[in-house]
Amino acid sequence: MRLYELTVIITPQVGEEDVEDAVDRLIRRPVESRGGEVQNVNRWGRRKLAYPIQRHLEGNYVVTQLRLDPQQTKELEHGLALSEEVIRHLLIRAEE
Repeated sequence: MRLYELTVIITPQVGEEDVEDAVDRLIRRPVESRGGEVQNVNRWGRRKLAYPIQRHLEGNYVVTQLRLDPQQTKELEHGLALSEEVIRHLLIRAEE
């Protein structure tokens, strides 16, 4: 398993108190169901976007470090791309 860093911008319609539930539903459960583990979740809170994305001017930023098998990353990214709660996501391989 490799170490990855996942940055997700969640739509501002998800309230600050509901971001943790969204992280659990969108990141933690899918990663663990694929045999991976979430090591660290860093919530940056609501931030203004540099430019409008899908008519949103702000979003809830979440940066996560996780371990996952490289073959499982495509499925994880596909699930994030289909979610209406996710404005943007970026999954990169982190240095160990």
